[in-house]
Amino acid sequence: MKNIIYLYCIIFLFGCSQQQQKGNTQLNHFLALGDSYTIGESVADSLRWPNQLVTRLNQNKNIFDEATIIAKTGWTTDELMQGINTAALKDKYDYVSLLIGVNNQYRGRDIENFKIEFIELLEKSIALAGNDKEKVFVLSIPDWGVMPFARERDQEKIKRAIDEFNQVIKNSCAQYKVAFFDITPISRKAAIEPVLIASDGLHPSGEMYARWVDNIIDFIKGEANGERK
Repeated sequence: MKNIIYLYCIIFLFGCSQQQQKGNTQLNHFLALGDSYTIGESVADSLRWPNQLVTRLNQNKNIFDEATIIAKTGWTTDELMQGINTAALKDKYDYVSLLIGVNNQYRGRDIENFKIEFIELLEKSIALAGNDKEKVFVLSIPDWGVMPFARERDQEKIKRAIDEFNQVIKNSCAQYKVAFFDITPISRKAAIEPVLIASDGLHPSGEMYARWVDNIIDFIKGEANGERK
């Protein structure tokens, strides 16, 4: 009889331990900052790249809450900063992404001013990640010049301008030691792969966003599992 009682106690304690471990599972919060490329203009909400990233991370047993997205089609660097400052955000996020600049380039804004405002956004992103630079990552600006929308425009000129803006972004990330993902080459494949183009003829499709996620996911998985230093 004593042995049976002892066995029940062991089972009970093991069950409590398992429940405690489940209760202690960390729920990660991801904040994505940007413009039309982050809000996913012309694709379903589930196909936005931040949402695809969270879905795939959760499939890999990294527990993430629904992505918080602060982005709007047409936003420039200063407009994104205003959007951040007026949004009801948490004090700290586990991961923060930044993708901005295409509308600065599209509107013909000064690249030196872009550099100043981009660095301000980068610093803001770091602050929102609890001042942990390893929890922040930046995506390059896609090349909209290869899209059907730009067929009658000077596509080579657009390409050069996008490259110049991306160089500023890349250099700023190197200066602040923040991860940089160059997804621009993927965007340029839209010139020969129509499947990468959304129905509006300007923005990426869900398939292109999925390819971006392919490049990014190991960065988050490694951090979430404690594999990166």
